[in-house]
Amino acid sequence: MALLELSGVSKTFDSLTAISDIDLRLSEAEALGVIGPNGAGKTTLFNVITGDVTPNSGDVIFAGRSIAGLDPAERCRLGLGRTYQIPHPFGGMTVYENVLVGATFGDARSEAEGSTIALEVLERTGLIGKANSLAGGLPLLDRKRLELARALATGPRVLLLDEIAGGLTEHEVQDLIRVVKDLRAGGLSIIWIEHVVHALIAVVDRLVAISSGRLLMEGEPKAVMASREVREVYLGISGE
Repeated sequence: MALLELSGVSKTFDSLTAISDIDLRLSEAEALGVIGPNGAGKTTLFNVITGDVTPNSGDVIFAGRSIAGLDPAERCRLGLGRTYQIPHPFGGMTVYENVLVGATFGDARSEAEGSTIALEVLERTGLIGKANSLAGGLPLLDRKRLELARALATGPRVLLLDEIAGGLTEHEVQDLIRVVKDLRAGGLSIIWIEHVVHALIAVVDRLVAISSGRLLMEGEPKAVMASREVREVYLGISGE
């Protein structure tokens, strides 16, 4: 049985179809990558999963039950955690306090339990040395790490990563890859939207390509990237 399943999910905004009839499955401890050109519907897909957007049709099933009708906070407490493309930490709070918020409110823990979790997560994400720094003054890599740490602090079974490598240097991307690999090795299920394709290929088991809101192809990452159709739609490269 899939841990997370989307069945026939569609979403329109007025006359614009953002995603159309999407079927997707994620197994326990699996890492799935999602690629597609800008405007393909990737973030809308995440918003439907987390409950930020209500689909026009279809269903989202998590751990064997439909989660239609549950709000984002309820879905978070069930085990769906996510990051956002642009980090928005509580700038006037410390790094530790930001993660503590996720640890206490994201999974309804006591402050003492949340503190223990927050410190563990800061260690895992390489932020323990900046625990007392104000979040608003962090450089980009550390803001990305903090975005990841806040999501992890909620105790997710499925972690949704939305372009977390965007804007980083190659050295920083490699640091991030190591962190995500460690999370995956610990049994966490991951769906990762990313334009830095080599980061995905280094981590994920399967790759899904989306174009104009529709599932274009899915399969082994290198095979998907070698596909003529994917190269034409995503990379703008015409194949012979």
